[in-house]
Amino acid sequence: MTDPELRYQTLVEKLQIRGSRFTSHRLALLRLLAVSEGHPNAMQLFESLRPQFPTISLATVYKTISLLKEEGEVLEIDLHNDSHYDGNKPYPHPHLICDVCGIIMDGDEIHFKQIIHQEIKEKFNFQVHREQMVFYGVCEACQKGK
Repeated sequence: MTDPELRYQTLVEKLQIRGSRFTSHRLALLRLLAVSEGHPNAMQLFESLRPQFPTISLATVYKTISLLKEEGEVLEIDLHNDSHYDGNKPYPHPHLICDVCGIIMDGDEIHFKQIIHQEIKEKFNFQVHREQMVFYGVCEACQKGK
């Protein structure tokens, strides 16, 4: 995980360059994304901030995430009927999702991505601009019945 303070500063700087407004709600959301170790969805982010900011709107969360996605600072993990966000690792990387408990794990140690890109280029002459690699299965804890 990256240093949360450096990550926060990066997110703030990206939005400053865009000329974005900085409300206390938006700054709190940026801080939450910077320290997030999981892959929260917009509602989870909203619910985390609401006790401290009762007037925050879900629209603020979505708008801020959208701006950060445009800047390449948040990775969207598009699941069937919901999106989750990775604010610490905004670069493409595999995710492992447990069908039992729903945990989303980073698969950073998987090193075949380059090979797949090369094979796609060679076989289909297709240039990949965005990727999402998601593997569904059962995590170790669920396999052991925990």
